[in-house]
Amino acid sequence: MEALILLAVLAGICLIAYLLGLRDKKIQEKYLIKKLKDTFGQAPKREYKPDDLDHLQGYYSKHKEEFQIDDTTWNDLNMDGVFARMNYCLSASGEEYLYYMLRSPKQKDDFDKLEQHVDFFMNNDEERRKCQLIYSNIGRRIRYSIYDYIGYLDNVPNVSNTRHFLMIALMAVAIGLMFVNFTVGFLSLVALSLINIINYFGIKNEIEPYLASFAYILRVIYATEYFEKVKISEISEDIDKLTSLSKKFRSFTRGSFILMGNSKYNTTGNPLEIIMEYFKMALHLDLIKFNNMYKQVMDKKDDLDEIITILGRLEAEISIACFRKSFDGGYCIPEFAEGNYAGEELYHPLIVDAVANSIDTGKGLLITGSNASGKSTFLKTCAINAVMAQSIHTVLGKNYKAPIYRIYSSMALKDDIFGGDSYYIVEIKSIKRILDANKEKGAPVLCFVDEVLRGTNTVERIAASTQILKCCADNGVMCFAATHDIELTSLLKNEFDIYHFEGNVTDNDVQFDYQIKEGPATTRNAIKLLSVLGYDKTIVDDAQNLAEHFLKDGVWA
Repeated sequence: MEALILLAVLAGICLIAYLLGLRDKKIQEKYLIKKLKDTFGQAPKREYKPDDLDHLQGYYSKHKEEFQIDDTTWNDLNMDGVFARMNYCLSASGEEYLYYMLRSPKQKDDFDKLEQHVDFFMNNDEERRKCQLIYSNIGRRIRYSIYDYIGYLDNVPNVSNTRHFLMIALMAVAIGLMFVNFTVGFLSLVALSLINIINYFGIKNEIEPYLASFAYILRVIYATEYFEKVKISEISEDIDKLTSLSKKFRSFTRGSFILMGNSKYNTTGNPLEIIMEYFKMALHLDLIKFNNMYKQVMDKKDDLDEIITILGRLEAEISIACFRKSFDGGYCIPEFAEGNYAGEELYHPLIVDAVANSIDTGKGLLITGSNASGKSTFLKTCAINAVMAQSIHTVLGKNYKAPIYRIYSSMALKDDIFGGDSYYIVEIKSIKRILDANKEKGAPVLCFVDEVLRGTNTVERIAASTQILKCCADNGVMCFAATHDIELTSLLKNEFDIYHFEGNVTDNDVQFDYQIKEGPATTRNAIKLLSVLGYDKTIVDDAQNLAEHFLKDGVWA
């Protein structure tokens, strides 16, 4: 009787724990739905921790394309910041695919399916939120990419179940022996159980790091089942494919609670799970299940990759829809055509109240102007919008029409202390990689160079910069370059369209309008700034006279 009461109490506790879990889940879902409603059309407010972006390169590194943005260009343009601005993803799969999209600008105009999905998610709030709830169940609770975890699985130790089944068989014999000689049988069972328990902890410690892989894979597979219940005709083709693929993992998910039920990746404190843990220690049930699941994952890597691809792409499309909504009325759909790079009222995604600028060139640009006038920001604005045009099919501006490009930059360079390269060596290597890329087959190269060869003396800089930029123009490279060397505007006026930025220096201040203007810069604000900052009037006047003498006669007095 007492045993029945104890079992009833345990069953009641388990039921209460289960119901409380369901209640907490419903509360979390309601909170998330309200948050998604309230924040749609706003910039993401997520604050990133130092390791939040560690997993992003997993999908990208495993899926190489004919052209991808290299590390130099990615860092020059602060594309991590651009990614964060458009990242509305709730799962690691979506984040990794969105990152992959940004680093893999398409080399052909193939955006019809993306546009259909993005337009649907922008205009169908309830369906979008249903999908986002599914992605929240997958989550991004991993430090490393699932592809890193799958790579770790290659290092799993002995995955044979022979020894486990042998011990279970011996325990069965011991139980049978108890009916013949209880003492011998019982002692044999205890001894075998102790041996199994002792061995259990050693093996469990070996496989524990790999359980994060399985926990994430399970959430991904369960997500496909949730999508199966969501009747959205616009993405039915993807849902049908997910359903077909997930069926191949039925044996993987079946009984997975034995392995994951009380791991640190899925802990509920349920008393029934605690009791189950003792059975697992004695019989190695979870170790057997781990080995089975491991073999299934290794046999179905390609199917798992396809599932992650479809799920990641769909959430990336939701993220693009949210990103567009946050710039409602301030973005356009790009048009791809041979000819000029033409952007109307383009602006930078990371600058609040950014000044918009327009450009239309078939020759490339050479831009002059003083520091802080807007040259570098303009180059980055054009580069980032070119990347976004070919990746997420979205441009921040009124109109964008340009060819499909391979995009490179040479801007925010630094000395390579460990490699022993000076700034100048780093510069010329960076620019050479662009010239070398142009020799390879593919779309035309679009490049952005800030302060050409700033790391050497004036005479050699002007001479080398002239020839390098001429080489770009003569070989079909669309180059946007910024320089302080006004001499280049004369030397390259036939190869480049010349533009400038300028500011207005008053007696005690300097103001910039950040608007691009045709022709070379005519003001010498660098000297005027000396006066603003309190330099002696003699120094300022003599510097001004010296500059005017050089510009007039071509020699330094």
